[in-house]
Formats: sequence, structure tokens, C-alpha cells
Amino acid sequence: MSRILITTSSFGKDDISPLNLLKEAGYETIINPYGRKLTEDEVLDLLLEVKPVGMIAGVEPITARVLQQAEGLKVISRCGVGVENVDINAARSLGIAVTNTPNAPTQAVAELTIGLIFNLLRRISFLDRELRKGNWTKEMGSLMRCKKVGIIGLGRIGKRVAEMLLALGAKVSGTDVQADSVWLEKKQVPLVSLEELLQQSEILCLHVSHTVSNKQLIGKKEIEAMPKGACLINTSRGEVVDHDALYSMLSNGHLSGAALDVFDHEPYTGPLTRLDNVILTPHIGSYAREARVEMEIQAAENLIEGLSKQA
Repeated sequence: MSRILITTSSFGKDDISPLNLLKEAGYETIINPYGRKLTEDEVLDLLLEVKPVGMIAGVEPITARVLQQAEGLKVISRCGVGVENVDINAARSLGIAVTNTPNAPTQAVAELTIGLIFNLLRRISFLDRELRKGNWTKEMGSLMRCKKVGIIGLGRIGKRVAEMLLALGAKVSGTDVQADSVWLEKKQVPLVSLEELLQQSEILCLHVSHTVSNKQLIGKKEIEAMPKGACLINTSRGEVVDHDALYSMLSNGHLSGAALDVFDHEPYTGPLTRLDNVILTPHIGSYAREARVEMEIQAAENLIEGLSKQA
């Protein structure tokens, strides 16, 4: 029986339907034994041990070195949106198909983004911690309505976040290298340069994939360009923010707060954990039960279809 290696850490935990799809299609499934994001060497060791024809992947590094030794691997099905953790050029040269699930996580990540903004504006997590310490601390918050929100990346998730913000009365602008002009006109969202977006955004939301060109897209210079007291939210990829610069700008009060669901190294244990004006979550953007199950089913279906084409 042909084997499928599942390297994403939570596949099938909430609903076994995706696993059943693979079983019914005649495949044996081998699941990530570590229950966490794998290292490059761990991915390679599992591929060499399992010798799968297909792989359902998370965000672990699937490099050219890994792919070149993955004998018999025909399809990689990413359970998620981005494929930047997969060396696409190496996969293509080796005849390995790569698919993703771009639609399923959209609402889940968008809702988390909105929740994080509300949390920052009203200091919910901080005040909860204070109350648990026995401090009846009341701190004045701020409203979402009429806030100037800038969105970097107006793809599926960025557009959905913008639509939700507009419904809440925020003033939304965005920047994107391949913007949807029809959508922009329909929603009346101004498209501006990155420099202009930074200068005017009281809240900045990042919804971009990680590429070599946008590594640390938001660094010290970019944060300094933002208004004093602004907030930053990153639910995209950790590598696009310079965490040292962010720590500095939060510590000196230039930024009033930040919320991060993604980090350049995960699990994250760095200095941002010491700041009260930061909300940190462990990469849970797609971890809404309904979205996760839909995404896993799509990943299984993509894999089965891809393998059938290569049969």
C-alpha cells in the first residue's frame, strides 16, 4: 500500500474525515510523531524512513536538499496558504507537484486579526492579567471606529480584513504589488505607497507571504515612520518583521502595542514575552475548528487528485 506522510502537526485531530478520505483512496497515512513543527533534518529523516508517494505539509522547511533525497515523492499538498517553505524550483525540476489550500483559512485568519485589534485597543489581555493579580485597574481604551488602518497585502485575507474593518467604521487604506483594482474601486479603499501607508496608519496589519525580497519588510526605519502610539498586527509570516526593532519601538513607547501570531523562530521564547503591551499567540491563525477541517479536507483532496494525475 502506498504511503502518505503528514508532517503538519495537528492533521485530523478535530475531525478524522480528511484521514478517512486518504484511507478510502487506498493510502496508508504516517503522521508527524513529534506534535510540533519539524526541522529540516526531521523532515528528511521521515521521508527517508517512510518513502511516501505523497506528503501533506505544514510550514516546516522542505528544501532542495530534502527534495533531492525524497525518492518516489510525487505530490506535496500544503495544508495552508503559503508555499514559501517549499523550494518550488527544486520540486518542479524533480517533477514533484505542489498544491495549497488558499481559501479555507481566510475567514479564520481575518477574524483573529480583528480580535487582536480589539484586544490591543481595549487592553483586554493586560487588564485581565492585572485583575488576576488583585489589581482593580481601569485603563482608558480606544474605539475601532474612525481609526486609520493600513493593510500591507490585499490578497484573500487582506481584503477580508479590510471588509470587516470597513463594516466597523474604520478608515482603511492598503498597499499591494498586484492589487485587485475592481475590488478597490467597489470598496473605495485607497491604494497608496508603502511609505504613505506607514505614515498614516494608526493600526498596521500585515498580510503578506514571506519572500527573500520582503524579509524584515518592517524594520526600525519603517516603524519610526509610523505615528507615535500606533499598533502593529502580524498574522502573516514572522520573517517580515524585525523583532529586535519591534521590541525597541515598543519599549520606548513609539508603538503603543503589537499583536503577533507568527514569529521568525517558532516556538517563540524571545524578549517580546517580557512586554505588557504585546499580545502573542502560537501561530493559531487557521485554528478555528470549521476552517481547519475544511483546510485539511481540501489538502487531502488535492493530494488524491494530484496523485491520480501522475498515476
